Amino acid sequence: MGNTGPRVIFLHGLFGQGKNWTAIAKGLSDAARVTLVDLPNHGQSPWTEHFSYPDMADQVAELLRAQGGNDQWAVIGHSMGGKAAMTLALLKPDLVERLCVVDVSPVRSREIHEFQTFIHGMQSINLETLPNRRQADAQLAAYVSDPAIRSFLLQNLRRDDSSASDGWRWLMNLEMLRDHLGEMGDWPDLDAQPYKGPVLWLAGARSGYIRREYTAAMRAHFPRVHLVRIKGAGHWVHSEQPAVFLGIVRRFLGLQDA
Repeated sequence: MGNTGPRVIFLHGLFGQGKNWTAIAKGLSDAARVTLVDLPNHGQSPWTEHFSYPDMADQVAELLRAQGGNDQWAVIGHSMGGKAAMTLALLKPDLVERLCVVDVSPVRSREIHEFQTFIHGMQSINLETLPNRRQADAQLAAYVSDPAIRSFLLQNLRRDDSSASDGWRWLMNLEMLRDHLGEMGDWPDLDAQPYKGPVLWLAGARSGYIRREYTAAMRAHFPRVHLVRIKGAGHWVHSEQPAVFLGIVRRFLGLQDA
């Protein structure tokens, strides 16, 4: 989206898709060129057999070079996408003009058990006998009480038109994500110099993913980091406080007010 201004790419979190950022992207598109992607094993992107943040960063780097040549990008990543974005900035700093890390830290995430529950819930749904999306929501409610999170997860449930039985399928590689959940929650040991560009560290005030004790690790990798906490937001900052989020990101990108 957008035809002029800085190049911006959004990297979604676990179980997300690029389209989750559509509203924010539209809010930037008057003054920036915005790219939304489905990360590997999510949305319409290919599935892999293994997971690592350096591998994911390499794939994102290929896309950035294919789209922008030698241009530098503002990279904005949330949760898993935030760790991929940090990895990209550390390993491919020539591609990253500035970095925005949304509600995640360069440490092992304590909250990973929450995503284990989500996976158990999704895998408990019998796709072969599922009559409709409403029933999927009802079954998932036994594991995920928050209707907003259920709605987010069920965006990944699609009718399989290629199947003779016209059944359902998950867009994401659920089994691989389940098997590598520990690695996704962890932080890779990267032999890299600190990233010298500006970094915005955005936290949801009600979230536990960015803690005071994580500041030293963040500053070790990103010495030019600036932390901003958004009131009234948990882990999904951009969907819980979209107007505030958009305003902060526009200022960070140096865009004129729309």
